[in-house]
Amino acid sequence: MADRRFSHAIAEGDGISVIAAVDDADAARAAESQRAEALVVRGDPSAIRDATTLPILWRIEGRFEHAAAADAVMLAFDEDDDSFADNHRRVVELGLDCAVAVRDEESLELALDQVDPEIFLLSPEDGEDGDTPLETVLDLLANVPAGKLAIADLPLTTPREVQELERAGCDAVIVRTANLAPLVGESPPEV
Repeated sequence: MADRRFSHAIAEGDGISVIAAVDDADAARAAESQRAEALVVRGDPSAIRDATTLPILWRIEGRFEHAAAADAVMLAFDEDDDSFADNHRRVVELGLDCAVAVRDEESLELALDQVDPEIFLLSPEDGEDGDTPLETVLDLLANVPAGKLAIADLPLTTPREVQELERAGCDAVIVRTANLAPLVGESPPEV
């Protein structure tokens, strides 16, 4: 697993990393060929594990039975969930990265107090005072402590938004499109 470590994949290199949301092995292969740096899946990550060398962030739904096929697990922070800290500890004990999804400044601060996560997934609800999802993510990003990784999870991601997130210091962005080319930038030069 060390060769596919999720946090390393999104922290290394220049610029913002693109994490492709995929549903099956074909989509995983296509995302890898288009230079995505990681994948995010909702279902069983073992269904695409053999199709890619990219690290997989699993949006866990329920139990941990498929965790071995993932490199990272996304846990949604909920201050009313008494098992959140235990689930976070369990993910870390399994040797996986844990991305904690937060929707507002209060949940970000409470997550820091409870588990001090290394990775934040900034997943905005409806913005305050008519803010767009991008504006909400940028506001949340300003509150992520230095040294922590931040992933933007926007409902729709445009090249302009990716550029703005990169300028603001976001480490990665989840994209839900089959064509990643406009979002990943130019290919590196042949050496």
